[in-house]
Amino acid sequence: MDGIHDLGGREGFGPVDVNEADVPFHHEWEGRMWSISKSTRQPDWHIDWWRWIRELIDPIDYLTRPYYDSWAQTQIAAFVASGVFTLDEIVAGKSATPPIAKAEILNRQQVVAQDRSNAGSYSRDIDQLPAFKPGDAVHTHSLAIRTHTRLPAYVRDKPGVIHAHHGAHIFADDSALGGEQAQHIYSVVFEARDLWIEAADKKDRVFLDLWESYLEPA
Repeated sequence: MDGIHDLGGREGFGPVDVNEADVPFHHEWEGRMWSISKSTRQPDWHIDWWRWIRELIDPIDYLTRPYYDSWAQTQIAAFVASGVFTLDEIVAGKSATPPIAKAEILNRQQVVAQDRSNAGSYSRDIDQLPAFKPGDAVHTHSLAIRTHTRLPAYVRDKPGVIHAHHGAHIFADDSALGGEQAQHIYSVVFEARDLWIEAADKKDRVFLDLWESYLEPA
């Protein structure tokens, strides 16, 4: 989505703290939030839809709340959308609807095992042949996108080269809105100097996996 949520590659937010403690959670409630998110998924949920809900968070909230707090916001909105509970119940802090299942108490190992068992594949077989092959020069689209997208703003309207083809997968932009269109995905390599002015003398490269509709022949 075109908004503050697309922070990848953006400048002006200060340096990244690379010395932060290497721990999965900084507070006990963050671990609980992760566990809730991983163990309470509903049949109508999927990752693209969940991300789109998260991208609808108010920009001020998104930038000022802790990371897992935005997860909590997203999870609550998803529960309300799926009819698990109502917004009034959240405000009241008390359930007014019958439970949909018996609550289980899981330890960390059980939650991790359950999360792994829920893993699925988004790859699909399609009749359309890939439009590009490794070594092809391409250019990314510059179109503004109002809904969910996996094309970061910092690589739009930029030259790149196809590094690899990974077959066809469900198209995230369409999937976030309920569709199941599949497209070919490619690893595209970009020269850092084509992405950021201060990298003009650098030899670094950036690899991104991008759907075919994001690309056009150079």
